[in-house]
Amino acid sequence: METTTEKNIATFTHLSALTQYFIPFGNYIFPILFWTSKKESSEFVDHHGKQVLNFQLSLLLYSLVLILIAVPIFLITLFNNIPLEAVVNNHDFTFRNFNFDGNIGLLTIGLVSVLIFGLLKVAEFFLIIYASIKTSNGEKYKYPITIPFIN
Repeated sequence: METTTEKNIATFTHLSALTQYFIPFGNYIFPILFWTSKKESSEFVDHHGKQVLNFQLSLLLYSLVLILIAVPIFLITLFNNIPLEAVVNNHDFTFRNFNFDGNIGLLTIGLVSVLIFGLLKVAEFFLIIYASIKTSNGEKYKYPITIPFIN
């Protein structure tokens, strides 16, 4: 049976991932601090610390893949459609023959990548809250779509 202290530490381990919105890399730093403080003495805290870190690392990997898909597609589409003829009138740039018709498939892939990235961030927020509630009730929780980097 988990003690109240173990439940609280495990819950704060999950909630500490939300510090990413205020502190860069807070979603890694603070869960590691909470996890390492009690991982040796509590199997419950150890389980939840691993879950939080695996989830955050998985989201980092998914985000990097989506960014590596979206950014080059947008840059390629942009530079393929900028003609060498740009008109400058009174400090205003005018591009002639700017056309996306030939690259609508690439743009669709890029926009879908950006949409999936946005959905991942929204899902991350709600999954962290849900995991915190489950953990505070003394239940073991496993995040979906998580790669087990730390066993």
